[in-house]
Amino acid sequence: MKSWFFVALLGALGLIVARVFFKLRAVTRSRSETWDEQMIGTLRSQGYAPFNDYRVDFFLSLPDEGSCQQARARLEPEFSVDVQPMKDGAGFSLHASKTMRLIVPEMQATSRRLTALASELGGRYDGWAA
Repeated sequence: MKSWFFVALLGALGLIVARVFFKLRAVTRSRSETWDEQMIGTLRSQGYAPFNDYRVDFFLSLPDEGSCQQARARLEPEFSVDVQPMKDGAGFSLHASKTMRLIVPEMQATSRRLTALASELGGRYDGWAA
């Protein structure tokens, strides 16, 4: 009797942990997408027109030159790319820029793409500026 109770308790605990994990992952994803939306809203309030093209700068932090070369190969020629070592010596900063419209779904798609690329290469996506 006690063993069934223990198994049921472990199963319920496992379901709770899985649900929390997926909820936190969804919140993190929506938070970054909300940030893109808020940034574009701020830029529009400062006079940026939604259907004009603007130069947008994207920033990634990557651990080594090899990962920078892989990122460059996947981003060029769509993006103009330059790489600089970080001042503290802890990796490299990759700056990619391209001309695009400041439209929320397009920016969110680009942010998701660069987040996935940075994660795959052991780095992180640090956002964008226009």
